[in-house]
This record gives sequence, structure tokens and C-alpha cells, in this order.
Amino acid sequence: MKHPRPFQWSIALMALTTLLSCGENPTAATGSAPEAAAAPAGGGQSTVVDDMSQKNVVGIAVGSPDHSTLVAAVTAAELVDALSNAGPFTVFAPTNTAFAGLPAGTVEGLLKPEKKADLQTVLQYHVYVGVLKAEQLRDGQSIGMVDGGNVKVTMKDGKVMINDATIIGSVPASNGIVHVIDKVLLPG
Repeated sequence: MKHPRPFQWSIALMALTTLLSCGENPTAATGSAPEAAAAPAGGGQSTVVDDMSQKNVVGIAVGSPDHSTLVAAVTAAELVDALSNAGPFTVFAPTNTAFAGLPAGTVEGLLKPEKKADLQTVLQYHVYVGVLKAEQLRDGQSIGMVDGGNVKVTMKDGKVMINDATIIGSVPASNGIVHVIDKVLLPG
């Protein structure tokens, strides 16, 4: 009995794959997963469903129980789509505890619809366009943020600080990097 050569196996596999992809599979015609088909019409980049790739900066925040206040703020400021785009972005992400350290009523006030522009400014003060890994940051460095303001990097006791917030962890994202910080950065 003669065995098929590897080339013949490749051709057979390609033919089988082509036949299967042309079948009655409802996702074959659209090229998208059923979950993506359920996304709201006219949705932005944030509505793309992709459970296979590395999470983007928004997905990292959404997946962290320590960042629910940040996620609520980004949602209220309507910045989810912007931060879900290709970037790259460096996001300094305050924890829920960092937001709780603000004066009473600050977060609630910023989440009001009439304060959306102020909330956007505060959140954009936490975003740099480009990827800055912690090891790339230098003492005395000034970084221009999306809102037009600058933050200052300092090194204290072997830790990297952005203004008066300490980076307590970093998570790479598909569209940049998220540095978890222990205080909210306030512009001006």
C-alpha cells in the first residue's frame, strides 16, 4: 500500500478546510463570532468581541475588581471607545482606594452628566499616547498627557512615582500598558 506524500496531505487538508468553511455555518458568511453579531449597531471599537487576544487597556480595567470606579468614570466620560482603539496608550490607573481618598463627594460630582467635560479632563490627565514602561521612566522626567498637562516622574525609595502617586503594578495590554497607581492624578 502506497502512502500519500506530505504535499498531497496539505492539498487534501486545504480542500477540506475550504469545504467546511463554505457550509451552513452562520458565522462563515459574516466572518464574525456570534457574540460580535450581537453587538449594538453603530458601536465603536469597544463593542468588538475578542476573547482570544490580549486585553486592551479598557479590558484590563474592566477585568480588575480594584478598578470599578475607574471603569464607571471612563464610561460616564464616554472614553471607552477612544481607549479601546489601537493606541498605543500608557494609562495610569488609580485603584478604587485611590478614588476613595479624594474629598467626599468628588467622584459623585464628577460622574454627573453636567460635569462630563471636567471628568474627561481628569481622566485624560491619566493617559499618555505611547508606551512608557516603568523601567523607561527617569527621575525628574516630565511627561505630556492627553489633556495637555504634564506629570512629573520621581524615584523614591526604589519606587516610581507619577506626581505624588506610586506605581504599584504594571500590566501590558494589546494597545499599550496600564500602570496601577495608588492616588488619583489631578490636573493643574
